[in-house]
Amino acid sequence: MATGDVALGQQASSASAHDASKRVINDFSIQVATVNGSGSQSANSVLLKSIFGMGIPVSGKNLFPSNIAGLPTWYTIRASKNGYVARKKEIDILIAMNAETAKEDILSLPAGAVAIYEEAQNLKQYRDDVACYPVPFDKLTAAVCPEARLRKLVKNMIYVGVAAQLLSFDMTAVEAALRRQFAKKQKAADLNWAAVQAGYNYAAESLTKHDPYVLERMHATEGKIIIDGNAAAALGAMFAGVTVVTWYPITPSSSVVEQLIDYLKKYRVEPDGKATFAVVQAEDELAAVGMVLGAGWSGARSMTATSGPGISLMAEFAGLGYFAELPGVIFDIQRVGPSTGLPTRTAQADLLSIAYLSHGDTKHVMLLPGSVKECYEFAIAAFDLSERLQTPVFVVSDLDLGMNNWMSEPFDYPEKPLDRGKVLTADDLKRLGEFGRYKDVDGDAIPYRTLPGTDHPKAAYFTRGSGHNEKALYTERPDDYQNLMERLNRKFETARTLVPHPIVVQTGKSKVGIIAFGTSDFAVLESRDQLKKEYGVETDYLRIRAFPFTKEVHEFVASHDHVYIVEQNRDAQMLSLLKLDLPAEDAVKLRSIRHFNGLPIDARSVTDEFVLQEGII
Repeated sequence: MATGDVALGQQASSASAHDASKRVINDFSIQVATVNGSGSQSANSVLLKSIFGMGIPVSGKNLFPSNIAGLPTWYTIRASKNGYVARKKEIDILIAMNAETAKEDILSLPAGAVAIYEEAQNLKQYRDDVACYPVPFDKLTAAVCPEARLRKLVKNMIYVGVAAQLLSFDMTAVEAALRRQFAKKQKAADLNWAAVQAGYNYAAESLTKHDPYVLERMHATEGKIIIDGNAAAALGAMFAGVTVVTWYPITPSSSVVEQLIDYLKKYRVEPDGKATFAVVQAEDELAAVGMVLGAGWSGARSMTATSGPGISLMAEFAGLGYFAELPGVIFDIQRVGPSTGLPTRTAQADLLSIAYLSHGDTKHVMLLPGSVKECYEFAIAAFDLSERLQTPVFVVSDLDLGMNNWMSEPFDYPEKPLDRGKVLTADDLKRLGEFGRYKDVDGDAIPYRTLPGTDHPKAAYFTRGSGHNEKALYTERPDDYQNLMERLNRKFETARTLVPHPIVVQTGKSKVGIIAFGTSDFAVLESRDQLKKEYGVETDYLRIRAFPFTKEVHEFVASHDHVYIVEQNRDAQMLSLLKLDLPAEDAVKLRSIRHFNGLPIDARSVTDEFVLQEGII
C-alpha cells in the first residue's frame, strides 16, 4: 500500500517528469518506503533534521505496521516554504527501498514525480513519466561497510546521500544532523557519514538530474525545536508535579510514560537517591485508572496514559471518578478502532466514548491539544483542572500528534503556582466547625474536600460510588440523588468557564465557518488558503480546544449561515457533541467533512469535499 492517494493506473497528467526547467523550491514531499525493523529510522531522522537545519519548515510522518519486523513501512517528510505541516496528499519524491512494494509505490506516484531505487529493480519499466534514478545500493554499501551484519543499517545512509545530492541539501546541515543522531557513538557516526558521502558522490558522478525539486536555505526555523507530542505531554506532566504514574503499555500511548520515566529519573530524584515519584505498571488499564483515582483521592497528582481499547476498559472507574468526585488525569492517544483496529494508524474517534464514559449520566472534561506545545501546556492544565473540579480530566491527542516529530516554538516555563483546588486544612476545619463533603458552598457546584491525614475529627468522610448526600452519608432518597446529579451538572457548566477557550479567526467577509480540533487543524489551515487562492472563497475558522464547549463556540455557529465540522472519524462524533450542546436553530447549520482511512488528514481532501458540498464550479 502506497500512502499517496493516487490510485494505481490513474496517474495524474502533468508536465513531463524530465522537464526540470521550472524549479520547485522548498515545496515537496519525500516518501521513504522501507521494511519495519530495517533500521531506517535514523536515516529518516537525519533527512528531516537536515532540512530543519537549513531553516526550512518541515514535518515527518511515520506509517508503520503493528508487528515487530518485516512488513512495509513508509516515512513521509514534507518541506514547505509556507510552513504547511499537514500530510501532503501527493508524493513528489519516492525512495523505494522495499522490493515487495516498489512496483505499487512507483505506480502510485503522480506524473512528474521522482523515484530513487535499487537499480536491480528496474522500476523505469513501469513509468515513463517519472524521473527515475537507479542506484546500486548494495554495491555502494559493501564498499563502505566491511562488516556484512551492519550493511542492512548502513545502506539507509546511502539514500540520504543520494537524496542530498539530487535535492541540493546543505551537506554541513546533513553532517550536523547525523553526528547529533550518533552523538554518543563516534565510530557509528563516522561509518554512517562515509555511507552518506558514498551516496552523494555516486549521485554527483553517475546521475543526471532531470526533475525540478530543490532545497534552498531559509531562516524559518530559527529558535524552534523538534519534538513529538507524547514527549511534550510527558514534560508537561512532570512540570505539573505528577507524583504517581500508573500504566499498561499500549500503542500509541506507551511513549508518554516511557519518556516521562526518563524525565522523572533525571529531574525528580533527590541528592540522596530518593525518588519523589512512583511509577507502577499495572496488570491492565482498569487497574491503572483505579490506582490513579486512589492516588488522587489521597492527595497525589496522578495520571495514566492509554488508547481506545484502554478507554473502553476504564469505563467503570471513570464513572466512580465522576460520581465520587475524584481527581486524576488520563491521556488518550487515539488510534483506529473499534476493537484492536489498526493500532498504528491515527484517528479522532474516541470523543463520544470519553465524553460520556461509564453507564448512567456522566460527563467528562476533555482537553484537545492541536500542537506539541499544547500537549505540554494542556498536560499542565489538566492536573490543575482535575483538582479544581475534583473529577477525571482526559487529555485527548492522537497517534499523528503523539508519535510524529513536529516543529514548535520552545515551551514556556510555568509561572503559575499549582492549583490544588478546594482543600480544607485542619485550621480551616477549626474555623468552620463543620464540613459537608458534597455541599455546594460557593455557588459554583464544586464542593470542598479534605485529604487523608488531616488532623481534625471533622476531616473524615466516606467515599462511595453509591448514593450519597451532601455530608457523604449513604442515601437512596430520590431528592438526594436528584440534587446530587443536578449539582454535578452545574459543576460541568462551571467547567465551561475554566477550560481552554477556542482559537477563532473571523475574516469579516464570510458567512461560512469551519470548525476543527486537534491535528485536523493543520489540514484546515492549508485548505482555507487553497479555497481562497483557487476559488476566491473566504472562510471563518474556529478550533475547539476543550469539552465542554465555551460560549465562543455557540457564538461562532450562531453568527454563520452554515458551519463545516472537520474531523477524523466515520460517525461525525464532534458534530454529534455539538448538536447535543447547541440550540436547535443552530444545530441544523452543521455540515460534516470526515476523513477516516487511518492516514493523517490532508488539506486537498478537505478542500475537495468543501467545494463539492458548496456546489462551487
